[in-house]
Amino acid sequence: MTARHSRSRLAPIAILCLAAGGSLAGAIELPDRAPIPQRRAEALRQEAPAVEKPASRAMPAAETACREELRALGVAFTAAPAVEAKGGCALPHPLEVTALSPKMRLQPAAVLNCRTARAAAALFQEKGAAAAKKYFDARIATVVHGSAYVCRPINGMAKLSEHAYGNALDISAIELSDGRRVEVGGNAKGADAKFLADIRTAACGPFATVLGPGTNADHADHFHFDMKKRRKPYCR
Repeated sequence: MTARHSRSRLAPIAILCLAAGGSLAGAIELPDRAPIPQRRAEALRQEAPAVEKPASRAMPAAETACREELRALGVAFTAAPAVEAKGGCALPHPLEVTALSPKMRLQPAAVLNCRTARAAAALFQEKGAAAAKKYFDARIATVVHGSAYVCRPINGMAKLSEHAYGNALDISAIELSDGRRVEVGGNAKGADAKFLADIRTAACGPFATVLGPGTNADHADHFHFDMKKRRKPYCR
């Protein structure tokens, strides 16, 4: 006799035993452990932890207008993911900029806020281009930077750098259409030195802070331009 047939025959016996107040222990073999009842799907859904979705960041009208100005200037850029890092570094509407005009690359690609990108594009398209024509009879082909957005403090201080807000751009060299590369540094001489001096002077105003060789050891080999809010520009 199979186990299945045995169980089917014992079922009526079990019912009779219960009706008579008897015990099933001698009639059938009881399991050591009862199966654990499964929770309903609805309960599982209610107990699942909620996934927090990031709040959408509405783009301010000023930001939208700034981007339209960049397009009018021919700046090549794409929107980058918002930045909010530990310590206070923040960049709610960043851009990744790859060119300051259709014929003027920015290398490497720089993550900046729109205001800083616009100031850089205007500076190099206007006064920078005029200086390149004046001293070298050439155009600016590439602006080489050493730092854009970086979540870090000012060197030697606890206070955050303007780089931590995408508010600054460090220029290390400028490459011209004739192949010349002008390095920003204390050793520039002749036309190179005059070219760099014109750009540095022109940057004071569009940018609130202008630092470079001669300011201190930290800026001996590059220009630091930033858009920090000040009563008047700080240029050294």
